[in-house]
Amino acid sequence: MLRDLRAFQQDDIVTIIVSDSASAVSKGVTSSSRKSAASASIGQLFGKPSAAGALSNLAGANGATTLDGQGSTSRENTVSTALSARVIAVAPNGNLIIEGLKSVRINSEQQTVRVRGIVRATDISPLNTVASNQLGMLEVDINGKGVVGDAIRRPFFLYRLLLGLLPF
Repeated sequence: MLRDLRAFQQDDIVTIIVSDSASAVSKGVTSSSRKSAASASIGQLFGKPSAAGALSNLAGANGATTLDGQGSTSRENTVSTALSARVIAVAPNGNLIIEGLKSVRINSEQQTVRVRGIVRATDISPLNTVASNQLGMLEVDINGKGVVGDAIRRPFFLYRLLLGLLPF
């Protein structure tokens, strides 16, 4: 009845308050050029022969290509959730290794959040909660499946290959 409610041994439960944001920006520019042209004529067939032979009097070809491209990508993620985690081990120095999993399914979308890290027992509040920024070796994995995930997923290899080869 007088026991402290904070987690301190294996299989105890602690609540992790996850609040994290990350952003990244990547930009790139490329340019290249190429032109091509082909011509054929028989106007010089009976004219002065060239040093390259009779065929050079019939046809001529040259080529060049131009490509100018710019790319930019930007990504910003914000995670805010709370989940319960289990103490899976206690280190010899008293630190707790914790891991928690939360799975939510809404409107044919399933989102799974997995958090793992090491926390000092003194960082756990009297309400048995700990902020994610107080975990060492923090791992946060967020995976989603469903309609939205399917819409933004990169297409498979054959589809990307056909898009690159076909002109339309």
